[in-house]
Amino acid sequence: MRLWSLHPRHLDRAGLVAAWREALLAQAVILSPGRGYSNHPQLRRFQQTEDPLAAIGDFLTAIVDDADARGYRFVREKILATGSRAELTVTTGQLAYEWSHLSEKLRRRSPDVWERWQGIHAPDPHPSFVVVDGPIAEWEKVTPEQSDRGSAL
Repeated sequence: MRLWSLHPRHLDRAGLVAAWREALLAQAVILSPGRGYSNHPQLRRFQQTEDPLAAIGDFLTAIVDDADARGYRFVREKILATGSRAELTVTTGQLAYEWSHLSEKLRRRSPDVWERWQGIHAPDPHPSFVVVDGPIAEWEKVTPEQSDRGSAL
């Protein structure tokens, strides 16, 4: 499961569809704890809020908004709640790591999208997140080489 901290506009078509599916899965897990992925570390960011269902709903809303802007038709009615007052944070290191990770995926599967984002060193965060200084998240599984990339933002 990958719940991108990056703004959905940076994703290619395949990434946007996957982000939607995975965030819907996260919503289902939050709604019914104990299902598969209940202990997934990326879910903690949402589970630790006052209203986890609304927090993941707000996350989904930004994805469906981006899909609408591209002319895709995701079913907005699948979002069960919104209006979280939580201020989720993402560190500069995590954002840089995700940007590097996404850039590599785009280079391989969507060269035209990859080319469009060349020269962007600090991607926009997902609207659910506020950027704070810090390293790659402790829950991210990275090698020492990848950890160095996360400090490049």
